[in-house]
Amino acid sequence: MEVEELVKKVKLVDLKKAAKERNIKLGRCPTKLSIAKKLPKEVLEELASKSD
Repeated sequence: MEVEELVKKVKLVDLKKAAKERNIKLGRCPTKLSIAKKLPKEVLEELASKSD
C-alpha cells in the first residue's frame, strides 16, 4: 500500500505518539503525511491495521 493510503486510516495523535517513541523530530506544524514519511513503513502499516 502507498503511504498516502495508509495515512488516511491513522489518526494524527497515533502518528505523533509513534514518532515520539522513536525520538523523531517533527518540527513545526507537522502534517499526517510528513510524520508518516519519517516513520518506518512497518510501523505505519501496524498503526493502519490497528485502526481498522
